[in-house]
Amino acid sequence: MDIQLKRGFLDVCVLAAIKDGESYGYKIIKDLKPYIELSESTLYTILKRLETAEMLTVRSAEHDGRLRKYYRITDNGLKRIKEFRDEWKEMVSVYQFVIKEESHE
Repeated sequence: MDIQLKRGFLDVCVLAAIKDGESYGYKIIKDLKPYIELSESTLYTILKRLETAEMLTVRSAEHDGRLRKYYRITDNGLKRIKEFRDEWKEMVSVYQFVIKEESHE
């Protein structure tokens, strides 16, 4: 898969994992696990990129004696999910075209 396409896809997956409420790293990985495998290092790179793009906010709070970062989606993040859904329709159309071409060979 093209690296830029995969990057955008993973960004939206992470946004979707937190769209219904605040979450933290381990929980995001756990929530995504049935759908996609994501390492901690990859996740935290994505979270930092999304924070810089103002698609999520971060707050720190103590949990069991340790500091934990909690992530919350912003309006920009919700907008990105909507854009992805619109883009997805076009991607499915292209995919169907490619598959159609392969089935005729």
